[in-house]
Amino acid sequence: MVAESSSEEPERGKERAAKGPAKSQSKAGIILGTIAIALVLVLGYWFLASMRRLDQQVARIGQQTESLVQRVKRAEDQSRKLARQASQAAADAQASALQRDTAKQAEAKLAVQAQAALKKAAAVQQQAAADQQKATEAIQQAAQYRQQREAELGQLQQVLGQIAQTRRTALGLVMTLGSNSVRFDFDEAYIKPQYRDILNRIAGVLLTLKGYSISVYGYTDDIGTQAYNLKLSERRAEAVRDLLVQAGINPAIVSTEGFGKSDPRVLGDSEQARAANRRVEIAIVDVVLLPANRALVQK
Repeated sequence: MVAESSSEEPERGKERAAKGPAKSQSKAGIILGTIAIALVLVLGYWFLASMRRLDQQVARIGQQTESLVQRVKRAEDQSRKLARQASQAAADAQASALQRDTAKQAEAKLAVQAQAALKKAAAVQQQAAADQQKATEAIQQAAQYRQQREAELGQLQQVLGQIAQTRRTALGLVMTLGSNSVRFDFDEAYIKPQYRDILNRIAGVLLTLKGYSISVYGYTDDIGTQAYNLKLSERRAEAVRDLLVQAGINPAIVSTEGFGKSDPRVLGDSEQARAANRRVEIAIVDVVLLPANRALVQK
């Protein structure tokens, strides 16, 4: 039994000696593992923190990039706007230059027109002065002519007044061939032979006139209708006109018109009044001074 114990002791010593390093190695492995785990944890934390910082930096860079993109976009918009403004300014400048050129051309044209207008105005003024001179001379000549014609009419009135009743009017003379000179019977347009000498004398005076027209007006008394008396007065005027033409008066200057029973010379229904109203009047009008007006003022 003792021998067995002695022999087992060394073996146990060996086992203990072998287990000692193994335990040391196990502890070292645990320590190393713990350190490794700690390192892993530290590194993991550092890595995670680094990743978070990196994400934050990436986010900031993204924001900065977006801001830069917006700024670039605004800059591009501003650049395009400035380019449009520059283009519009260039177009405006070109249009302004064209307008200035057009204005200069128009100004030059207006200057030429103004010069021509001044020349024309001067010519018109000279012509107006010449026309004024001619008008003054014409007025003077007309005044002299009117004085001559007035004197002629005065002399003519005196001569004709010795043959029949003659009065002045605004346009000449009017002779009344009534019961004292040429008497018409009731409802008759026939001129009796004893009155024809009076008409021949009148024609002889009128033949000497120049620049006059002659109008013969016929009238009736108040008996009968207006329509019938108009025709009767026309026949009386035509009968006097025919005798004047036979005596040598130019028929182109003699006209006739009948007024019927209008404008009686003597009012009333007596035989004397009616005989006075059965008459013919001869109007002598100066056609040189009043060529277009045959409406005589007889009152």
